[in-house]
Amino acid sequence: MSRLETALAAIDAANALDPDTSEGAPAAALYGTRMSAELDRLFPGAPDVLRIAARGQHIERWTSPRAAYPEGREGYLAWRRDLGAFHARRVGEIMRDVGYGGDEADRAGTLLRKEGIKRDPEVQMLEDVICFVFLRWYFHPFAEGRDPAGLLRIVEKTARKMSAAARERALREFDLPEPFAAAFRS
Repeated sequence: MSRLETALAAIDAANALDPDTSEGAPAAALYGTRMSAELDRLFPGAPDVLRIAARGQHIERWTSPRAAYPEGREGYLAWRRDLGAFHARRVGEIMRDVGYGGDEADRAGTLLRKEGIKRDPEVQMLEDVICFVFLRWYFHPFAEGRDPAGLLRIVEKTARKMSAAARERALREFDLPEPFAAAFRS
């Protein structure tokens, strides 16, 4: 087995412990395989570090529940920041354990912390993949019962995170009703 395959298998093994099996499989493991499939579809030939970061995007996420942080925007942002650092650390440990160098592990950390979004092409690729996975697999369940105005703000934030090419592709691939589609055209 290659280093890449070994790293992905280690991430999968960690994520297989997720107690949330509401979709028939551990949620973090399912998310990781969806991330890898979407990365392969959107960016075939992506480098190993990006492949590993995509698979490890939610590694062991259940160990840091949102409810452990204060309500509101500040609590949410602290939770997201801490998760990014945790995911970077865990993925870096796995990469080093399977023979990747420190520079490669550090690079995966940069991607997972989303440092340089809109400036670093690989960070942007990862963010585009994250947004596509959200739209394809999680948007409809997330949207159920939500206030339309609040949901529109979330869709607008999602679209702003994406590259122009990804927004154009999303408009072609997803049947987004107005005014959600308008967020991807701006």
